[in-house]
Amino acid sequence: MPNVVLALGDDISTDAIYPGRYMATVLPTETPQFAFADLTEFNARLTQQAVPPGSVVVAGQNFGCGSSREQAASALKGHELVVVAKGFARIFLQNAINLGLRTVICPSIAASEGDELEVGPSEVVNRTTGLHFPIVPLPEARQAIVNAGGLIPYARKKLLARTVAG
Repeated sequence: MPNVVLALGDDISTDAIYPGRYMATVLPTETPQFAFADLTEFNARLTQQAVPPGSVVVAGQNFGCGSSREQAASALKGHELVVVAKGFARIFLQNAINLGLRTVICPSIAASEGDELEVGPSEVVNRTTGLHFPIVPLPEARQAIVNAGGLIPYARKKLLARTVAG
């Protein structure tokens, strides 16, 4: 069961997730090294691969606000983190979907670092506290893109299906 590896508040900007000084680095294979670069201890854990894939970042409202930089979602996707937040900035959420980053909208989430979470299709259960929190599911079409691994794999899959059927 995934653990919360980072608990954040409201209005976490894309600059906090992926600082602007690294914007010269845009390749998805390189962006993960700069995820939360200014949170030096957490960034060191990420870059040393001490954070298991599927680990959870919990946040408040408006996660990913600020600029429209796609690298913020790419950096988190590179570590296979799951972001459970009370709400997401619109552009960040679309970038996350397009890149296949797992995001969970959970308006009443309450969790601390170290808590064990079970993320289901309709709720998040905090196994540490025993509390249950309903989620707001993504629309089916957007969830299909995430499930495919992002917009490019989704489109590739659709085109191949059309080619085989046609």
